[in-house]
Amino acid sequence: MEDSQHAVQFGYSGSLGPQNWGSLSPAFAMCSTGKSQSPVNIVKDEAALDKNLKPLRRFYQAANATLVNNGFNIGVKYESNSGWLIVDGKNYSLVQMHWHSPSEHTIDGQRHPLELHLVHKTSEGDITVIGILFQYGDADPVLTKLQKSLKRLAEESAGNEQAHIPLGVIDTKQLRRKTRKYYRYVGSLTTPPCWENVIWNVLGKVRTISKNQVAALKAPLKRVFWENSRPTQPLNGRKINLYKELN
Repeated sequence: MEDSQHAVQFGYSGSLGPQNWGSLSPAFAMCSTGKSQSPVNIVKDEAALDKNLKPLRRFYQAANATLVNNGFNIGVKYESNSGWLIVDGKNYSLVQMHWHSPSEHTIDGQRHPLELHLVHKTSEGDITVIGILFQYGDADPVLTKLQKSLKRLAEESAGNEQAHIPLGVIDTKQLRRKTRKYYRYVGSLTTPPCWENVIWNVLGKVRTISKNQVAALKAPLKRVFWENSRPTQPLNGRKINLYKELN
């Protein structure tokens, strides 16, 4: 999960790959020195049921948005008033979302074909992210709505890596489906500068996506970014807590 554009180049293989991120720039040092990094492998049997965790309360609303080629992934940036998520009594505004293929988080060691990150921030700059994993199956309704725009983005990206397509006002209804189960832990951004103290909420329900949709998300990117997942990082004693709706 990225926070913003950076002039320093990084990648997912070779000399610019994740194992070297920490040495590419002093600003990226946390990528190698941090002790609370993301993503992680979630072991279901080791996740502790936390009765103090609350349901994820999301109040998203239709908002102006832009589909963007970030160079290393495809994302949607929201203008103000896109809605918010409440975590530990604090309001976090939805600022952007983006996709990684294959998934960054793993469940019991299993990596899925895709992961969506919904990035939320407070006015003070605190960050919380919802991670949604996808397996192959029926098409994802959110990406179905973006199908034509993704095609246009791929066409424009041929000559301009920073291409963007205005989406106008888009509805976020499908993004806020009720969640009966999620995993909570404190980690980091999954791309440089790998800042920590990010609250992660990885949904327990795996959604479906078509192979064509995953291909459409890769089409605007250079081939070296078709696989844009950071390897899982050590927990270093961190606990992964579980919220589960009681029947």
